[in-house]
Amino acid sequence: MALRRVRFTFPEHLVREPIIWQLGHTFNVVTNIRMADIDEHVGWVILELEGDDDEIERSLAWAEAKGLRVDPVIGDVVE
Repeated sequence: MALRRVRFTFPEHLVREPIIWQLGHTFNVVTNIRMADIDEHVGWVILELEGDDDEIERSLAWAEAKGLRVDPVIGDVVE
């Protein structure tokens, strides 16, 4: 099992979409929200993904294809 922390930044048109829920149910990964700031116009979330490395990669590619910005998090720092 791998563990990866990422920051998702949501564009305005996706703020109300259940992206994290969909990611958890579409891919074989566990999602844990660690920090978030979301309102009706913009949002971001620090997310821990746990699962197989290949499945995490597939889920992140899916999130980017949906329109999210995906940035790696090392410790408590967004790169």
